[in-house]
Amino acid sequence: MATPSKKTSTPSPQPSKRALPRDPSSEVPSKRKNSAPQLPLLQSSGPFVEGSIVRISMENFLTYDICEVSPGPHLNMIVGANGTGKSSIVCAICLGLAGKPAFMGRADKVGFFVKRGCSRGMVEIELFRASGNLVITREIDVAKNQSFWFINKKSTTQKIVEEKVAALNIQVGNLCQFLPQDKVGEFAKLSKIELLEATEKSIGPPEMHKYHCELKNFREKEKQLETSCKEKTEYLQKMVQRNERYKQDVERFYERKRHLDLIEMLEAKRPWVEYENVRQEYEEVKLVRDRVKEEVRKLKEGQIPITRRIEEMENERHNLEARIKEKATDIKEASQKCKQKQDVIERKDKHIEELQQALIVKQNEELDRQRRIGNTRKMIEDLQNELKTTENCENLQPQIDAITNDLRRIQDEKALCEGEIIDKRRERETLEKEKKSVDDHIVRFDNLMNQKEDKLRQRFRDTYDAVLWLRNNRDKFKQRVCEPIMLTINMKDNKNAKYIENHIPSNDLRAFVFESQEDMEVFLKEVRDNKKLRVNAVIAPKSSYADKAPSRSLNELKQYGFFSYLRELFDAPDPVMSYLCCQYHIHEVPVGTEKTRERIERVIQETRLKQIYTAEEKYVVKTSFYSNKVISSNTSLKVAQFLTVTVDLEQRRHLEEQLKEIHRKLQAVDSGLIALRETSKHLEHKDNELRQKKKELLERKTKKRQLEQKISSKLGSLKLMEQDTCNLEEEERKASTKIKEINVQKAKLVTELTNLIKICTSLHIQKVDLILQNTTVISEKNKLESDYMAASSQLRLTEVFQDLPNTLDEIDALLTEERSRASCFTGLNPTIVQEYTKREEEIEQLTEELKGKKVELDQYRENISQVKERWLNPLKELVEKINEKFSNFFSSMQCAGEVDLHTENEEDYDKYGIRIRVKFRSSTQLHELTPHHQSGGERSVSTMLYLMALQELNRCPFRVVDEINQGMDPINERRVFEMVVNTACKENTSQYFFITPKLLQNLPYSEKMTVLFVYNGPHMLEPNRWNLKAFQRRRRRITFTQPS
Repeated sequence: MATPSKKTSTPSPQPSKRALPRDPSSEVPSKRKNSAPQLPLLQSSGPFVEGSIVRISMENFLTYDICEVSPGPHLNMIVGANGTGKSSIVCAICLGLAGKPAFMGRADKVGFFVKRGCSRGMVEIELFRASGNLVITREIDVAKNQSFWFINKKSTTQKIVEEKVAALNIQVGNLCQFLPQDKVGEFAKLSKIELLEATEKSIGPPEMHKYHCELKNFREKEKQLETSCKEKTEYLQKMVQRNERYKQDVERFYERKRHLDLIEMLEAKRPWVEYENVRQEYEEVKLVRDRVKEEVRKLKEGQIPITRRIEEMENERHNLEARIKEKATDIKEASQKCKQKQDVIERKDKHIEELQQALIVKQNEELDRQRRIGNTRKMIEDLQNELKTTENCENLQPQIDAITNDLRRIQDEKALCEGEIIDKRRERETLEKEKKSVDDHIVRFDNLMNQKEDKLRQRFRDTYDAVLWLRNNRDKFKQRVCEPIMLTINMKDNKNAKYIENHIPSNDLRAFVFESQEDMEVFLKEVRDNKKLRVNAVIAPKSSYADKAPSRSLNELKQYGFFSYLRELFDAPDPVMSYLCCQYHIHEVPVGTEKTRERIERVIQETRLKQIYTAEEKYVVKTSFYSNKVISSNTSLKVAQFLTVTVDLEQRRHLEEQLKEIHRKLQAVDSGLIALRETSKHLEHKDNELRQKKKELLERKTKKRQLEQKISSKLGSLKLMEQDTCNLEEEERKASTKIKEINVQKAKLVTELTNLIKICTSLHIQKVDLILQNTTVISEKNKLESDYMAASSQLRLTEVFQDLPNTLDEIDALLTEERSRASCFTGLNPTIVQEYTKREEEIEQLTEELKGKKVELDQYRENISQVKERWLNPLKELVEKINEKFSNFFSSMQCAGEVDLHTENEEDYDKYGIRIRVKFRSSTQLHELTPHHQSGGERSVSTMLYLMALQELNRCPFRVVDEINQGMDPINERRVFEMVVNTACKENTSQYFFITPKLLQNLPYSEKMTVLFVYNGPHMLEPNRWNLKAFQRRRRRITFTQPS
């Protein structure tokens, strides 16, 4: 057992869930008997880095009942046999620091990590902090599959625990920091990109991974902006090109429109000029022009009072509309009051109508009562007359009693018949079940026979075809013809099939057996000559050998281990058995056991048998013709191929006879059922007739009593109707009084309604007057506005006309010129101009959007350039340091390895990755580390050395590696172990957990490393009895007292 160095201390046993202070003189933590391991701990003191694990406490966790581990600040080597609970400590670290259960590769629910049979479990991790240690406790509830978190004994949430753990740069989900046993193989499966991400998180500065993520996001946004800019630029170019094609047409359109507008103005001025020329001479033109100027001035001055008048009209209109609204409100209120009065009047009318209707109802009820009284009296008279004519029914009782007796007798017969039918049905069901059972047995026998036939078809197809032909043509033969011997033989025990198959040649096993030479010739002619099938046929002896007795009794041979002759091992038809006894003497060949084999020489000498079978061999004994010496030869028995399927033909025949008997019984039962159903039908018919007669007699007997009851009931009803009288005159008087009162109220309401209607009418008249005034004002306003617009139009026309020629010749010349120019613009479409204008607006909008996108893209590129410089340069330096240490580790093992930053495109930041290339033989080239190219041991070595290269650069407070040396050969394992010890035990390095189930001999150890031995067994000591120092003292005493 490997031991650590000089200073040793062990933690105290923990009988409860909470940790106790450590005592250097006490013992290691242990567990209850027959439970999880105990951990004797040997460690050296040393400084812990921020976030290192000071203590691990477990209760009801995986294999542990109660256990506490106190690791050292440097290399912690956990050693123990498989299954003792080493990986349980790794699981405790992961789950205690808020790791996901699925990351361990054991289970996806945290409840599965609690010891079987326990309802709760607990993991407690104490982390070193300069400001005061951090104690994280996770209690696990199995029933709810839920965790409860505590920090320094105070309840908290998982999110806060994750934040505290992340603040100490602990990443239990990072394979570069935490490599559990079930994830060792996955490290080599990490892609270059995943390895870079894990390395950045593990040893890079805190901002390195953040910069990388920002770069990927910036690059993704940059790609989107580039794509957007490209698409918008292409679309803008297409729009500009399309507008360029139509630009000339649009310019021509607007040029033509200008000419047409000028023509319109010229045509408007020409009549005015003609009129002026006709009306006065040239001398008066100047005066007219002055007058026109004066008119223009007056028109401008005249527009001011018109505008003022329009405003006054508008104000008056607003006042009138307000008064109209007031009147409308008053009218609405008056209308509502009128409506209320009308509703009240309608209710009064309805009340009068209800009173009148109630009076009519009472009148109708009285008439109906008088009519019903008359009808009832007439019905009583009719019933009394019918009662007088009804005969005396006392003499009907004997007839009823006789019919009742007959019915009772028929019911008994029916019950008896139904019972017999039920018995027959049960008997039929029983027979059906027996029939199904027998059919199933026959089917199973047929299936066994089919297995034999399948073997024959697979091995000897011609023989199988001949069997099918024989089954269809048995009428062509005079005597019995047996199918091939292998089909007709039925072994009593299929274990003995090997003796028969080794004794009878294959050619005879597939031979047909005939009793007649003539039949055999007919068969061979048809099958061999016509159908060209290769088959064998034999003839049975004329005198049967089937029952021929053996020359020696079997009882004489039992002393040698023989238990049967070959003939007794199987059943076969008489011709087949006779042929085999005659040809192969199966009645003379005994079968023995291993006992026979053991004394075979004695058997041969004493029995003089010619052929003998033992358990696995066949012996043939011959006597030399010349020397009379006994010569024997033996051969091993071949495995049976054809006769292993056993069919009990006698039982099958018995089942067929049983099936026929069942069919006969079923027919008898069916016939009985038919007869019983006919009898039941006849009894049912007779029962119905008797019941009908009894019903008629009972009706006749009860008719008189019924008439008396009806008369009594009608007399009672008549008395009630006569008592229920109504005074119609009084009711009419009351109704008239109420109607008069309501009419008085109604008259008053009508007077009030009339007044309201007058008020409403007056308001409507006032509203109409106001509306008429408003209409007049609006009409005057519209007229003024029209005059104002006409004056403005005349003013504008006058101003425009001043710019046009003043003579007819000049106007005609200009008109001709403009019309000629306008006629040159042909084939112009106004739709093109509309589309052109719309595209111009889109082009302007797109240009602005594109400008904004380019500005945004430039900003992103500037951000990428800045972040890339802050990320890539430190990353290259970091990878170079890793490569330097990784290469040195491989060089010390006489191998080669390198680590580099790999990317296909410098701008694709999501494709950057770390590439590990190694070679373990001088004759090969460097190959990338993959799950397929290197062996398991080579991958383990490469993984371990990469993690060691990260060790001195690592920012994380501790690293865990579980059983990574499993696939290494002893040489590589020794080299790697030396590197781990040298690297992990340096000053200012993080804590290291190395888990292994085995250690080589004579390994180097450091004073700074801590070795924890995990062991368990059925004879573990209780925690309070474990004392390592006491054991050491006892060991020294034993050593000193032993004789030299």
